[in-house]
Amino acid sequence: MKYLLFLLLFTCSSSLLFAQEMTMAQYTAYPFPSELTTASTGSRLALAVNEQGRRNLYVAEGPDFKLRKLTAYDDDLGDEITSVQLSADGKWIVYVKGGDHGGSNANTPRNPASLPVATKVQVWSIAFDGGKPILLGEGDDPVVSPKGNRVAFIRQGQVWTCAVDGSDKAEQLFYARGSNGAVQWSPDGQALAFVSSRGGHSLIGVFRDKDTPIQWVAPAFARNAAPKWSPDGKRIAFVRRHASGGAPDSILAPQMDPWAIWVADVETGTAEQIWMAPNTPQGAVPSTHGGTNLHWTVPHRISFVSYHDGWPHLYSVSDTGGEALLLTPGNFMVEHVKPSPDGQWLLASANAGPDGDDIDRRHLIRAPVDRADMQVMTPGDDIETFPAVTGDGTHVVFLSATAIRPTVPAILPWPDAKGEMRLLGEHLIPDALRNAPLVTPKRVEFKAPDGMTVYGQLFEPVGGPAKKPAVVFIHGGPQRQMLLGWHYGDYYANTYALNQYLASRGFVVLSVNYRLGIGYGFDFHKPLLAGRYGASEYQDIKAAGEWLAAQPQVDADRIGVYGGSYGGFLTALALGKDSDLFAAGVDIHGVHNYIGRIPPVSAEPAPDAAKAIELAKTSSPVSYVDTWKSPVLLIHGDDDANVDFEQTLDLLRRLQQQGVPHETLMIPDETHHWMQYKHQVQVDQATADFLVKHLKP
Repeated sequence: MKYLLFLLLFTCSSSLLFAQEMTMAQYTAYPFPSELTTASTGSRLALAVNEQGRRNLYVAEGPDFKLRKLTAYDDDLGDEITSVQLSADGKWIVYVKGGDHGGSNANTPRNPASLPVATKVQVWSIAFDGGKPILLGEGDDPVVSPKGNRVAFIRQGQVWTCAVDGSDKAEQLFYARGSNGAVQWSPDGQALAFVSSRGGHSLIGVFRDKDTPIQWVAPAFARNAAPKWSPDGKRIAFVRRHASGGAPDSILAPQMDPWAIWVADVETGTAEQIWMAPNTPQGAVPSTHGGTNLHWTVPHRISFVSYHDGWPHLYSVSDTGGEALLLTPGNFMVEHVKPSPDGQWLLASANAGPDGDDIDRRHLIRAPVDRADMQVMTPGDDIETFPAVTGDGTHVVFLSATAIRPTVPAILPWPDAKGEMRLLGEHLIPDALRNAPLVTPKRVEFKAPDGMTVYGQLFEPVGGPAKKPAVVFIHGGPQRQMLLGWHYGDYYANTYALNQYLASRGFVVLSVNYRLGIGYGFDFHKPLLAGRYGASEYQDIKAAGEWLAAQPQVDADRIGVYGGSYGGFLTALALGKDSDLFAAGVDIHGVHNYIGRIPPVSAEPAPDAAKAIELAKTSSPVSYVDTWKSPVLLIHGDDDANVDFEQTLDLLRRLQQQGVPHETLMIPDETHHWMQYKHQVQVDQATADFLVKHLKP
């Protein structure tokens, strides 16, 4: 009788446990907001939200800011929504449907749903108050005029235009040689500045009307970019870099490519340099979000981001030149920079704050454009990104997440930035995920063999056996930083969900921030002999595995590894070089062979070309197939614009020839970013199942 009672209690407890175990689809059912934007007047905002592949526009308006679904794109076709913007008066929303804007060929049509008709990249508009979307034409990168009545956009390298309400047919606005883009309307809407890229050099042009020749602003043997009008429309600021060419330089030495800010008088055509970055590796254009982030704010200040002091910081300089003023001093980075509508403030997200763990978070900061008085607006344990002030200057809107709550839009009062934060889209989170027992990761540090500090976030499951299997997760990019909460990038929001799923299945997960990533300063971001030229960052991956192996709750014989893109490259290196440490792995669309992708030795080679070719071989995972013993799952979509599909074909054939245990998952017509939700779930589930099979027998 006692045995039957025990069996009954055990069965009931087990049934309850399995009933509470969430599925992969539930972990990945988070809404993902992006493209948050505000009108330059009033209190209207708009954004795109991806709900399990159903991508739609949502809008809200003060004072209640109730989030409202505006479009009805209720099929998961993998067609993303980008370039969302509001007209100045807030009456119209313009956006792009289609393409793969996280890919290297952003405006190339993609068809992850394998539809039997050709897909397109198109510019659309829709009234804020509702109605049917209006097709404006095929194209990309739309910009609404300050008057709100017309839209300029790019089609096949030329500038086109049409009425925002679609009342006239789109037509090419003018012709200019080269590939044209970076369109900027003048403040009065009477002229357009643009960049004409022409191979090794580029020009800033100004178009006025079809009877007036295009004005080339300060043409030079240089690469001119990022034009910004002065508030009065009389001058243009822009970035200038050296043109291409010159004697072959060292491939392996730190690269120096300084840039300068120039200001041109539009009427006279005269121009002068007002600031120059130092001729150092740190003085190159920042490879962080927005690059130089050039803005002409108040009438006589120009703001920008520079890396020249070792961190990507905000600066401003007088429009007549002089010393640049550092606005955000400290050991942290800024990104997602946006001026306030009155031009008095710069807002950004930064890994700054009073808590030592803030280095692995993002908080909103603001700084006046003319003095060093930065303030952290949202201290705490959360993640806040992409700030923007409403046109009426009453609220700051942004994206907010925590370790256990996915990202949703939020608002705070402006300019005092005090009071309770209001979440606008929390109702979009499914109940199962809202109430899920998610793990709060903790920040860890350890040392690589060469002494470099490596950073990570540790996901530890509750309960279970004393010795647990473990997984090292390797992000892609590599210019990324994983955080102590839901990530603001769609690819990494997904991997955060997958890491939570693995933790729920009893894995200890270490998400490693290795050198080459952002957030920890220039020397960490731009190390020597990294990537295809030495892969020094692999030391950090091996150190992560060894650190896990030394933890008392980890079974050192059951440590796996997985990652995508650059993380796939490092996963393959881990399995090829250290199968004794990494017992199994999942390599998702990684680069595997750098041999032959280095500038060849020629009649005029770089002085270290031969050494670079040698390093490319030792940095390529295909060079370690003969020591690769651990089983691997290879995953790749065959319409990948970021990593050639042939990279996985090449590795797979070598593994087959060597007899390495492997499995594969190929998804026809998919891109680098799993545009269809069902494919995202399929890839995540396959990854988890493979790790469970080999590490939790």
